[in-house]
Amino acid sequence: MSKAINSYRIKKIESIGRMTALTQEEVASHTRTVVQGLEALRNEHNSILSGINTTLSSSHHPPDSNVISEKAGILQKSLDQIELGLSEAQIMLALASHLQTVEAEKQKLRAQVRRLCQENAWLRDELASTQQKLQASEQHVAQLEEDKKHLEFMSTIKKYDADVQDSESSMEEKKDKSDDPVVDLFPDDDSDDRGAAMSPTPPSQFAQQVNAGYEIPARLRTLHNLVIQYASQGRYEVAVPLCKQALEDLEKTSGHDHPDVATMLNILALVYRDQNKYKEAANLLNDALAIREKTLGENHPAVAATLNNLAVLYGKRGKYKEAEPLCKRALEIREKVLGRDHPDVAKQLNNLALLCQNQISQEERRGVPKEELL
Repeated sequence: MSKAINSYRIKKIESIGRMTALTQEEVASHTRTVVQGLEALRNEHNSILSGINTTLSSSHHPPDSNVISEKAGILQKSLDQIELGLSEAQIMLALASHLQTVEAEKQKLRAQVRRLCQENAWLRDELASTQQKLQASEQHVAQLEEDKKHLEFMSTIKKYDADVQDSESSMEEKKDKSDDPVVDLFPDDDSDDRGAAMSPTPPSQFAQQVNAGYEIPARLRTLHNLVIQYASQGRYEVAVPLCKQALEDLEKTSGHDHPDVATMLNILALVYRDQNKYKEAANLLNDALAIREKTLGENHPAVAATLNNLAVLYGKRGKYKEAEPLCKRALEIREKVLGRDHPDVAKQLNNLALLCQNQISQEERRGVPKEELL
């Protein structure tokens, strides 16, 4: 009996050793086989132990009672070990079942993780695409806003087209027929230079002062005529914003150093001059002069016109010494470009003479002897 138990234990140990290299399902299958063998062995032990107990109980004092009792103790001990093995096997089977459940749950969670990763990647792609669409939409909205502002500005100009057409017809009647519309920037009389109250510049004179030596482009002609109309009417609250808006648009499209920008600066300067804002007008004319010298050349008639406008401005402020070199330079340019016998050169000489006369009158009022002035 003991040999059979020992051989069974050896087989069990060998079986357990082989199970370490087996899969979980194979381990569970072998464990069930071992359980069946242990149950059969337990039944056999129970039957043998029952027979021994029956023998002991039937004979009160058998001659080999000690040997039988010893066998019964060994069988009982083996039976206890069998029960322990069965309990361990049941625990192993339960653990295997639990591990299978955990593994199944683990596989399920892995599948969910893969699905979530795929969804996350898809959402990232959708987010990137949506951000690109949003950026494109914002750029489109910004472009539409700029177009809207431009159309609103053009609408404000078109509202006055009818008035501008009437103004253009009257201006054409009064316009000088000469090819070069350079005119005398000092009036025939010197009442303005003597401190009399100023009135708005007439449209024809205003246009000629701005256009001298440079033709207004077609895209600026409507706005130019509109500003001249309002400035000649003394409606500076309308003329000034139109000039500033047009100047801002020109600088955005053409840059600051462009002849059209110089023209708008000249227009705005003359509007400021009529408002007695001489300092602002001087700054604008100096800026226009620098642009025209850079883009048209230092000997261009438009440069001479701007110099003459500056001379007029200084004359209105009583700064005849500052005005004199500007007027002389304008004269030099016109003599070089037009020739000494040109009528515009004669007008420029007349301007210089009036300037010198006003300067002498100013010095005489200050008490300087006429002999010193001469």
